[in-house]
Amino acid sequence: MDTLGSILLPYGYSGLFLASFLASTVLPLGSEGIVILLIARNFNIFSVVLVATVGNYLGACTSYYIGLAGRTQLIGKYLHINAAQMEHAQVWFEKYGSWSLLFTWVPVLGDALPVAAGMMKLKFGIFSILVFAGKLLRYGALAYLVHVSIDIL
Repeated sequence: MDTLGSILLPYGYSGLFLASFLASTVLPLGSEGIVILLIARNFNIFSVVLVATVGNYLGACTSYYIGLAGRTQLIGKYLHINAAQMEHAQVWFEKYGSWSLLFTWVPVLGDALPVAAGMMKLKFGIFSILVFAGKLLRYGALAYLVHVSIDIL
């Protein structure tokens, strides 16, 4: 597991929230390792999924508002999204519409989708429903797979 994740793991739910938030905004890290370890350490699976989902959703909201504000200098500098990623996200957004936001968890593309939604001035309510649902499904599926794997072992 990455260094930041191992630092945050002892903080349980708070560490998971912070890792999930940061993974969806400024740092190229994943929160999956912490989710897996907390479930393996018998933390409440529903709480783990909810905390990870909320943290990751709020991180995506931060990216949305940066896009909405048109703060292009912040996009590259702090969100580490380059022009090619933004162009790819905008193509996806134009092709699949707001439904593409269900995939904000996909590496590389997913980080740029909330920014693109903000830049295109998508209504925040639609953004929220789709992003939260996508992230909930992601963490729910991960938690289920971990739970089943632990039962098998």
